[in-house]
Formats: sequence, structure tokens, C-alpha cells
Amino acid sequence: MSDYVRTRRDGAVLEVVIDRPKANAIDLATSRAMGLIFRDFRDDPELRVAIISGAGEKFFCAGWDLKAAASGDAVDGDYGVGGFGGLQELRDLNKPVICAVNGLCCGGGLEIALSTDLIIAAEHATFALPEIRSGTVADAASIKLPKRIPYHIAMDMLLTGRWLDVHEAHRWGFVNEVVPAERLMERAWELARLLESGPPLVYAAIKEIVREAEGSTFQTAMNKITKRQFATVDRLYSSEDQLEGARAFAEKRSPIWKGR
Repeated sequence: MSDYVRTRRDGAVLEVVIDRPKANAIDLATSRAMGLIFRDFRDDPELRVAIISGAGEKFFCAGWDLKAAASGDAVDGDYGVGGFGGLQELRDLNKPVICAVNGLCCGGGLEIALSTDLIIAAEHATFALPEIRSGTVADAASIKLPKRIPYHIAMDMLLTGRWLDVHEAHRWGFVNEVVPAERLMERAWELARLLESGPPLVYAAIKEIVREAEGSTFQTAMNKITKRQFATVDRLYSSEDQLEGARAFAEKRSPIWKGR
């Protein structure tokens, strides 16, 4: 689908690798290709979990390709079906996505990481939002980051562009785990296998509830759940899987999830 994005399927897991030397920066064409990849992942009933990482040991993703921009790629151009990097604006992505950060993660690269559900980072990973230095705004990060970490830390990153090492990122809570570089993908796949074995309809309901509740009051969101007004909740409550979960508990055995 793209010379700069590699994919691999193994069971119900999709691995996506940004491979665009030397910094894995993303131009419009690469972003559009990533959007198609994640759209197909969303719509494929055989896939349950995705991992996204960057090729090499130095860069996860340096974000928007400023050289491509200087050559004519418009900053407000067509990023594709899922917005920048295929994830930021992809509607109804109700499957878990794991980000494995293998090095420098900045600008749009950090915004991609913030669009995933779990972030595992190598010990040498670093994070920043340097857009301020190039006279532009980290738009998605300006919306998401103050909701994920303390406001003043988020504003520090946005207003100064300073770099955080992986341990500070972990301390503020936007990195789940820090692992040695040689263990990064092994650990990402361990998590993917754990999620692969779990109930996909429950994951879908969790993701829709969390996403939609962000702009709602607690009671409004609760009412929509109890009245089955979320499509994923309605499907879950009518599913074979919910009955299977109850039966497996009563029979003291592991459930067999079918996603229906």
C-alpha cells in the first residue's frame, strides 16, 4: 500500500511500522496510506488489535515532514481518511491500538501516540512538541494532552517545546511502561496477545463509551449506557459473547470469545 509503511498480520494482530528514513516523518501520501491501513484494520472482523511502531532505533516518528512541506505539501492538505497519520480522526475505531515508541517521538509523532490506547516506550525514547519553534500549532496535542496529563505540564510542553525523557513521560502518565530497547517489541506483542485473547465486543463498548463520554456529563453518558443508546453497548448486551462470559464464570472455565 505504501513504500513507507510496512504491515504484518499474525493471528488477529496487525503490526504497522512507519519506515520512512531517516526520521520516519510523515508527508501527505504516507498519511493517506496510513489512513487506509487503519480503516481496513477497523473494518476487518478478523483483526482485533494493532501495534504501531517506527523502523530503526532512533526515531518512532518526527511528525510532519517539513521538507515535504517546503516542497509543496500543504499543512492543511488532504491527510486521508483518518486525519494525520491515519489515527487522529478515524471514526469508530473500536479496537485497541498499542504504540511502541522506539526513539524520538515529537510533534505529529507524539500526536499519533496520543491517539492510541496504550504506549510502551524504550528507555531511550524522548518526547516533545516543538511546533512552537517552527511557527505553527500542535493542534491535536493542544486538544488531547491537557486532558491526559496535568494542565501545567501540558502547557509547558506546548509553550516551550521542551523535551521530556521517557521517565518523566512515564511519571506524568502518558507512557504506560518503560522497557529496555531490546524488549520493546516483545513486550508490545505480549500485550497484543493478551488483548487478542480478550472479548472484542467489550473492548468496542469501552472505547465508544470513553470516546463519547469525553464531551458529556457523567449522568448523560450513564443514561446512554443503561438505555443501550451506544451501538456497541446495544450489540454487546444482545450478544452470544455476553452469555458466554456468564456461562464460563459459572462453569469455572476460560471463556471462548467469538465477537458476536
